[in-house]
Amino acid sequence: MTERSGGERDGGRGGRRGSSADDREPPIPTDRESPVGAPVIRGDAAVTGERARRAVQFDPDDPESLAAAAETVREFADGSVDADNLYMLRGAAACAALVRGVGSYKAAAERAGGEATVSFIRKWARVHDLPRSVRRQVATGAIAPTAAKHVARVGGEDRLLLAWAILDGDLTVRQVRSVASAVNDGVPVGAALAEEGIQLGRMELRLPADAYRDLRREAAIEDVPPGEIVADALAAHFETEDRNA
Repeated sequence: MTERSGGERDGGRGGRRGSSADDREPPIPTDRESPVGAPVIRGDAAVTGERARRAVQFDPDDPESLAAAAETVREFADGSVDADNLYMLRGAAACAALVRGVGSYKAAAERAGGEATVSFIRKWARVHDLPRSVRRQVATGAIAPTAAKHVARVGGEDRLLLAWAILDGDLTVRQVRSVASAVNDGVPVGAALAEEGIQLGRMELRLPADAYRDLRREAAIEDVPPGEIVADALAAHFETEDRNA
């Protein structure tokens, strides 16, 4: 079934998460929360399988590790190694760690040498700084690393909305680049996605038969779109999680 995840009416049936000033939801992570250079995703066997054991950590405070980061950045920029999603995440980690260790993008480019430029290092360091939820999708291949570079150009919760729109709208890298540029020019993310034919918040859900039956029944009785019921149920679920956190 295909439904909008957000309700079509203001207020909805049971209110929305964080609907009052006294009941604000905690901020959703939109940036990296783990240490720079740590292989949080690359080292997760549930995501990367056997390659997790070979995940490299780049410590910006360790000279030897920083030298390894500089070498990795140089190889990454030169294209001298066949790159897949995980290798690109490794290169992104090296870029971020090198910048942190030497203090600036310019110094990082000089330290790496080769084809590494300030622009190259900045773009990939930003990918490393994306939140875990997005980096995981990059590692699995659901979001292309080249698309993630453009997601990283967008700030705040808009970057999450753009990332999830890639999954639900099957956006091309060109479309992601276009939306990111529009958002940075001040266009609301929903409007920018609409220009690419994507409706923000629309996704396809597959439900067990009994859940589907009951959802449709309640929606029919209450005369509301099924998506509104789903949105309220999720809001209540997330509020409970927040209280128990």
